[in-house]
Amino acid sequence: FAMDIGAFTPFLYTFEERETIYTLHEEYTGARITTSATRVGGMMSDMPEGWDQGVRDFANGLPKTLDEVELLLNENGLVLGRTQGIGAISGAYDVRKDQPYYDYETYDFEIPIGEYGDCYDRYLVRMEEMRQSLRILHQALDRLKKADGPMDVDDPRISLPSKTDAMNDMESMIHHFKLITDGIRAPIGESYFPVEASKGELGMYVVSDGGTKPVRWRVRPPSFVNLAALPKLLEGHLLADLITINASIDIVLGEIDR
Repeated sequence: FAMDIGAFTPFLYTFEERETIYTLHEEYTGARITTSATRVGGMMSDMPEGWDQGVRDFANGLPKTLDEVELLLNENGLVLGRTQGIGAISGAYDVRKDQPYYDYETYDFEIPIGEYGDCYDRYLVRMEEMRQSLRILHQALDRLKKADGPMDVDDPRISLPSKTDAMNDMESMIHHFKLITDGIRAPIGESYFPVEASKGELGMYVVSDGGTKPVRWRVRPPSFVNLAALPKLLEGHLLADLITINASIDIVLGEIDR
């Protein structure tokens, strides 16, 4: 967002933090960006040794970078001139509070809300969202210290056997092969489940006939929905404001391609 309105330095400050996140992704999942940590019924594997401390170190260090970015941008005359009063929008909601899931109702965090709903407010909200995410991370890490139990459910219909069992026990190997090749059978019916992604509500709608492949699968991507508001947000503004408004709703083109 800062780069799109002409401020390049904050990108360099935050690039290092992003590399730290990618390194943590890679240590856990083997991939930096196209990560896949969760599985139906649990997780892909337990955490690598010391990984939780790496997350803690990142969560402790990020606030300093956020403070530096805000020092550069919050009272910058050019930023204020290009963002205040531009592209105002009404209030939104947060799925974690309105439709809690994954025990979010047991965590202590706030949903930041702007006063004017313009591009400047959206920037301030996004910065505060990162600080609130750090609050959640610290609480989750504290709970991990007390956690004791398996990383996935003990149900052979949906959970793969351990690699050790699959390589040393014939029945476990057959179970692994069948589950990978056939897939998981879902109950007959339909379901929609939303989560609060970084850009808004990300929802999955699935229809099942009882088999291992969905009859219909529809993704509700936040960027696609956010982009639909662009014509309304642009009314009465200059052509140059298109860049600012578009950056403030933070779309990702991969979500928009239908």
